[in-house]
Amino acid sequence: MKDLFGKAILDFQTNNSPEDLITETSISEADEMSVAYLFRSYNEMPKLEQCALQLAKGKVLDVGCGAGSHSLALQNDNNLEVIAIDISPNAIQACKLRGLKNAKIQDIMTLENEKFDTILLLMNGTGIFETLKKTAKYMQKLKSLLNSNGQILIDSSDIIYMFDQDEEGTYEISADGYYGELTFSISYKNETEKAFPWLYLDYNTLQNLAHANGLGCELILEGEHFDYLARLSI
Repeated sequence: MKDLFGKAILDFQTNNSPEDLITETSISEADEMSVAYLFRSYNEMPKLEQCALQLAKGKVLDVGCGAGSHSLALQNDNNLEVIAIDISPNAIQACKLRGLKNAKIQDIMTLENEKFDTILLLMNGTGIFETLKKTAKYMQKLKSLLNSNGQILIDSSDIIYMFDQDEEGTYEISADGYYGELTFSISYKNETEKAFPWLYLDYNTLQNLAHANGLGCELILEGEHFDYLARLSI
């Protein structure tokens, strides 16, 4: 793993000639992403993210924290105890430089002996599930990390809109697998990361998967572009 996403974050934090990230998926062409966006303040965040931070309570786990903007808002503005985790060493280094008190390199699947009141998975939090088939093991892991009255705040998008429609209005999607299962690749400073699986879930599918894994599921807020915020609970 070249950790290009984290490298871009650390370059921006240390003013080391940061450049835009180039992202590409199996159903979309290459697109530029400004690294500065990952350093947004609470007031610059989309309403879905602001809502999630308003609902956060107690001891918080921020999964896939990236540059740490969500955790910093909760730590500094809401005075909450936050543990921010990411598999990117560079991103975690940047988080610490930004003043996050508890940021660590950690894969959610290997996190043990901890319980949380709120688990955050934002910026298409369902992405870490990788594929529909792997979702159950991730949900069971997240469930095991929750306190009895805990909550998982997660966002995603129904990407059906990205597919063409025929004359009857039926979406032209492959019969193989689920249409939200994509592969994602990142390029930065003329280097390209190996493509990895990334999952988008429509709300009904998320709800069905949550119920199948013993979790309640509530639609909290819908965004302006097929995106939504949901709360999962025991």
